[in-house]
Amino acid sequence: MTGVRLDPKLKYLAELAARKQRRTLSSFVEWAIEDALGRFLLEEPSGYNDRGISFIDAANDLWDVDEADRFAKVALGYPGLLTHEEQVLWKLVRENGFLWRGGYRHGKWVWSVDLSSLDFDRLRRYWPVFNAVARGEADASVLPTWVKEKAEPKPGPDDDLEIPF
Repeated sequence: MTGVRLDPKLKYLAELAARKQRRTLSSFVEWAIEDALGRFLLEEPSGYNDRGISFIDAANDLWDVDEADRFAKVALGYPGLLTHEEQVLWKLVRENGFLWRGGYRHGKWVWSVDLSSLDFDRLRRYWPVFNAVARGEADASVLPTWVKEKAEPKPGPDDDLEIPF
């Protein structure tokens, strides 16, 4: 368990509760956090018979072993949970067309910012670079680039010919 400072009275009561359940203090704290996450709502109820979404309900959608994937899942699903520093990082990720599946429209690379468009392999590969730029430790010029505009092919002399059938 990560070192957590508890108020002496709270720690004492938690130790007693842990004894009552025949647990260690860290096991009790872990259980209490998991219990609270099951009751604490990430999304409020939105309609009739809707109970909302707790943090435990969303755990599989939010958790990933890769830090970059975890970050993207939170940023895409719950951008309001991002810290200021994470918002700066997310802006860099969102605006970098190299990381997104898309296509050329009117000669310009366009993409949708959604889970299915994000190239997670590329994000993982460049994760340290994006973080360094977001923290001000590297210049934005080190970020990956992409072909932003593609020249439209100019019509040739034979393009107006009709094909006889």
